[in-house]
Amino acid sequence: QEQLGESGGGSVQPGGSLRLSCAASGVSNQFHCMGWFRRAPGKEREGIASIDTDWRTTYADSVKGRFTISKDVWKNTVYLQMNLLKPEDTAKYYCALSYLRWECGEGYRNVGRFARSGQGTQVTVSS
Repeated sequence: QEQLGESGGGSVQPGGSLRLSCAASGVSNQFHCMGWFRRAPGKEREGIASIDTDWRTTYADSVKGRFTISKDVWKNTVYLQMNLLKPEDTAKYYCALSYLRWECGEGYRNVGRFARSGQGTQVTVSS
């Protein structure tokens, strides 16, 4: 049974940075992808980044050039480095996991619909 645990959220001023972590346990060594999605109050889930076992990364236009997804396979942890944060980045951020190649093939677009996700960590960007 996979478990995903996010951490690293907090409050930051516009232009600031945060690094989110997603500690994963019970993940199979077969092909899979992991990613991050966010949900702001009153808005739909937004997939923003993904990375797969082939190290392919994808990003939503809203975060491209500011956010970087990475992973440490030895620590079973996926990271989201967030720079140049904007107030519109305020949301609860979740990591998610999929073993389905077709689902992973869509990159960040499907991350919000992955069946396995964590409890989330809140990010607030305000002055």
